[in-house]
Amino acid sequence: MLGTYKAAVIFALAATLAALSTVPARAQGCIVARSNSMDMAPETEGGYLAPGDWTVAIDYRHQFSYKHFVGDVEQTYRVQQGTEVMNKINLQDIDVTYQATPRFSFTLSIPVLLASRRANNSYYTSTTSGIGDTSLVAQGWLWNPRTAKHGNISIGFGVQAPTGKDNEGNNVLTTPTATTPSVITADYSIQPGSGGWGMVFQWQAFRAVGGFTFYTDGNYLATQGGYNNVLRSATALSQPLTAYNAIQDQYLMEAGIAHSISAIKGLTLTFGPRMEGVPAKDLIGDNLGFRRPGFAISAEPGFVYARGRNMFQFSVGKAIYRDRTKSVPDIMLGTHGDAAFADYVWLASYTYRLPSHGGPEH
Repeated sequence: MLGTYKAAVIFALAATLAALSTVPARAQGCIVARSNSMDMAPETEGGYLAPGDWTVAIDYRHQFSYKHFVGDVEQTYRVQQGTEVMNKINLQDIDVTYQATPRFSFTLSIPVLLASRRANNSYYTSTTSGIGDTSLVAQGWLWNPRTAKHGNISIGFGVQAPTGKDNEGNNVLTTPTATTPSVITADYSIQPGSGGWGMVFQWQAFRAVGGFTFYTDGNYLATQGGYNNVLRSATALSQPLTAYNAIQDQYLMEAGIAHSISAIKGLTLTFGPRMEGVPAKDLIGDNLGFRRPGFAISAEPGFVYARGRNMFQFSVGKAIYRDRTKSVPDIMLGTHGDAAFADYVWLASYTYRLPSHGGPEH
């Protein structure tokens, strides 16, 4: 298993390759997959927003996870034996942004999840759906957008509220001979909510050089930690350290390069690496409860097409490295659990800009 330092080196090398590539940039998901791609620069919205402008965005993410890893070693026997667990995630984010001043804006994000989980040798499938945990984030550009035309840095802070259910279950027949349905709590990886509050930290930076734009962005969700009192199963109390689901931090980092296509006005090609995952230890609170920490690094080509007030984005990421790290209970118990990862992640979004007072396009 690669350590954190070695993983950082892999991500840095992937980012360097992306920056040197002649085919411009973006990336993939893991464990608890709740992050869509972020905008790489204001050019993706047709320029900086003006005070009073609004944008409404609908983001979509799909992934199918079925390949199991312990550390960075794939457990190929799971598929061969037909014992793999298959997660299907369909995540829609509805984002509303208001530009209050030339530098500062506010974004309200409401996620909607539709997911399923099934072991290949299981008699039933678990399904969940509903609104996830809602967040409100304030962002600010460090330099005045009126003068920083070729590069800038944005920092954002916000809060995430536990508006999503964390204990959805299904009434199912658990065996071929069962006659009475049982209520089975769905695995936490497909629960709409986490059961806890969180603080959101975001960043974004870009620099235009010639016909290319280099960018980096990311976010970190610092939760209250601990666990959410959702009992994983009827027999989970036999192991108190992991009987209840953990409330866990999450993170996302991206870097890459974008290049506009002069032959097609409004079209920009993108390419770069993406790293996202769940740490074994939260920044706040204790680290007990059940979690599957780990991360995935992906390479993701895509494109952005902007026309008038409309912007379309699409990308597909291919996983190049996956690692299911040890949780704190794993370390205490001398175990090392596994996790299923996806080969690909599909990302798409549509953004509509409403200029202030019906003003001109920016």
